[in-house]
Amino acid sequence: MKAGSLPETQAPVRIGILGASSYAPTTLLNPAKENDEVVISAVGSRELPGAQAFADKHGIPRAHGSLQALVEDPNLDAVYVLLPTSLHGRWTRAALEAGKHVLCEKPFVANADEAREVAEQAAKSDRVVMEAIQFRHHPLTLRVEEIIASGEIGRLQRVDIDLCVLLPTFKGNCYNYDFAGGAMMDAGSYVANMARTFGGSTPEVVSAQAKLRSPQVDRAMTAELRYAGGHTGRIRCALWSSNLFRARAKVVGDRGELRWLSPAAPNLFPRLSIRSDGRKRVESFPRRACYDYQLDAFVASVLRGVPVRTTPDDAVENLSVIDAVYRAAGLPIRMPS
Repeated sequence: MKAGSLPETQAPVRIGILGASSYAPTTLLNPAKENDEVVISAVGSRELPGAQAFADKHGIPRAHGSLQALVEDPNLDAVYVLLPTSLHGRWTRAALEAGKHVLCEKPFVANADEAREVAEQAAKSDRVVMEAIQFRHHPLTLRVEEIIASGEIGRLQRVDIDLCVLLPTFKGNCYNYDFAGGAMMDAGSYVANMARTFGGSTPEVVSAQAKLRSPQVDRAMTAELRYAGGHTGRIRCALWSSNLFRARAKVVGDRGELRWLSPAAPNLFPRLSIRSDGRKRVESFPRRACYDYQLDAFVASVLRGVPVRTTPDDAVENLSVIDAVYRAAGLPIRMPS
């Protein structure tokens, strides 16, 4: 959606959750409790008993026993897509066809070609479509972008990003190729976005190495990157590896560097270390959750036409990196259901 293309809408924004997921309290329900411009009005799942149990547990007024019924609910303004990744594109398109704004959980869709199709449809609509890459809205991330753009650390030389977590291999969707699973799709959505955001452009993937959960599905991935400006980078992500937990980012320029921990959730360690021209300082930031800022941003776009940071076009670029990593590692790209 183009900034300012929507008339101002009356609050609150009525959101329906597409998928009765256990992640919803963290990603949407709790943030909504702190936002007067939002009400969670409905939840939809493939079966009504599951949707109703979720609605009862979380105090949601309406439950739908089909995904189509949720997107067609006339008492909703927006849909939050919280389904397996292979279904994201199909149901984002369905929500747009039903005239709804869309907040779609990362990764946006299964691959870059599908992202282009959704981006084209979104561009023809007057609806807000946002990929849920929550770290992009936190003040620490915004400050990193500001410092890089200011030239304080000089000409970029290297961008290194690590996001390794421990997710048991019996957690089905993340390790299921049919659901577009894999470490590079999950944690990798963040590190690819960070590499682009902090590196200043979409990089070329020089090489990639995967550790496998199954023949088509990676549990860990490392990739070397090269940017048009001549600087280089590395991204490393894992859902199950010898690095039980490692989350850090480093951006090096010819005059200094930036370092911080937990780049996908900077509210957990909200401190940024800055070295420039031989001097070092530390800046501190709020502990407010990234998902709170993300919901604020989505609502501001819907109600006031504030430009979206994580647009469908941005998702195309992100998935082009993810696809290239898979190809470089000798693995197939993910496909929609």
